[in-house]
Parts: sequence; structure tokens; C-alpha cells
Amino acid sequence: MIADPLVILLVVILLYLASSIKVLREYERGVIFRLGRVREQAKGPGVVLVFRPVDQLVRVSLRQEALEVPSQDIITRDNVTLKVNAVVTLRVVDPTRAVIEVANYLYQTSQFSQTTLRSVLGEVDLDELLAHRDRLNQRIQTIIDGHTAPFGVKVVSVEVKQVDLPETMLRAMAKQAEAERERRAKIIHAEGEFNAAQKLVDAAALMATQPMTLQLRYLQTLTEIGVEKNTTIVFPLPIELMNLLNKSLSPQSAAETKPTP
Repeated sequence: MIADPLVILLVVILLYLASSIKVLREYERGVIFRLGRVREQAKGPGVVLVFRPVDQLVRVSLRQEALEVPSQDIITRDNVTLKVNAVVTLRVVDPTRAVIEVANYLYQTSQFSQTTLRSVLGEVDLDELLAHRDRLNQRIQTIIDGHTAPFGVKVVSVEVKQVDLPETMLRAMAKQAEAERERRAKIIHAEGEFNAAQKLVDAAALMATQPMTLQLRYLQTLTEIGVEKNTTIVFPLPIELMNLLNKSLSPQSAAETKPTP
């Protein structure tokens, strides 16, 4: 009769000790409150003893978490209305402060992210937002990280996810891009014409140094014309005859242009 209460007490103690054993995973830390006071350092990973009701355990994950910032209505510095959302990646670096400093660190970080996104993007132009997004992401991350550091949360990265433009602005940007393409095409065409003309001038100067070159070019042209079956009639005219005509006409034209006394 005396052994029965001892056995029951021993069984109760064993069950209590078994229920006090908590296993924390590698990415988890446990913040223990003993009689309402937090222990100095978070426990884990591994086996942790939690003696209820004296102790209370709060599990905190150290893994990175992706927090989506809802779409925010933003007016840029050049008065363009946009809808912008973002993704914030964060992780807990101090579990104790993340538990005792704020009620919900995810909600707190989300609110800081929304206000910072509106304030930072409202200070830049639309072109800067579209062209220098990496720099703006870094600036937003630095500001949010400064807000979250006091309660043990590190902001790893901030990425502006999507920028929704009004339809009128999209059409205006499309017209601008089309005009820019046409300008580049005209410049390239003009440069091509200039280069072709320069090459023709160089070729003419080179052929003028050797008269036989012009005759060879003349014969090559006749060969190219005669390859195709066409009705074109070609009368070969010797180059020497053209030269004689030029020489005979040159003194006559010079005499006509000579002023009379």
C-alpha cells in the first residue's frame, strides 16, 4: 500500500520531465520566459528543457522570409501616377529582441516597407525609377534596415517587383521609342550615303591616275550587261575616241571663253 503512491509520484515526475523536453530544429531558436522574465540568451538548436508552468517557450525561425509589399499609389517628382509593389527579404538575427521589442516583427517590417517605398520613389523622376532601379532598391533596403535593426531583424534585400504605368503614359513612351528608332535609322542611312560617296570619290581619283583602268571598267560593264537575256543594244565606243574628242574640243572651248581685247 505504501509503494503505490510512490510509484504514482514517480510516474508523474517522469511524465512531467518527458513533457518538458523540447526539440528545436537547426533553423529554430527558443526564447524562454521564466516567471515572466526572459532568459538572457535564446536556446537551441537541439534539446531544450522547458519546465511548465514556470517556463514559457517562444519559437523563432532564423530562415529568410519573403515579405510582399502590397501595391502602393505613388506620385513621382515629375507628377506621374504609378502603382508599385516590392518584395522584401528578411531574417531574424536576434531572436530575443524580435520577441520582446515588437508584437509582430513581420507586420512591423511590412508597415515600414510601405511607407519607405512611397517616400523614396516619390522623390525621383519616372526615368530614374525605370533606369536606376538597383540603386533605388539599395536605398530602400538601407532605410528599412535602419528601422528594423533595433528589434533584431536584418533586411537582406529589397526588389521593386512591378511598376504599373497609366495607358496614356505607355502610349507616349511607345511614340518616343518609335521616334528615337526613326532618328537612328536616318542617321545610319545618311552615314552610309556619305561613306559611299567618299568611296566613289576615292575610286575616281585612283582611276584618274591610270587611264587604262577606265577602259577595263568599261569592258567589265559590257560583260555584265551581256550576261542577261535582254533586248538592250550596246554600241561599243572606244575610249581613245572619246579622249581624242575631248582633246579636240578643249582648245576650241578655251578659245571661245578667251576674252576679246
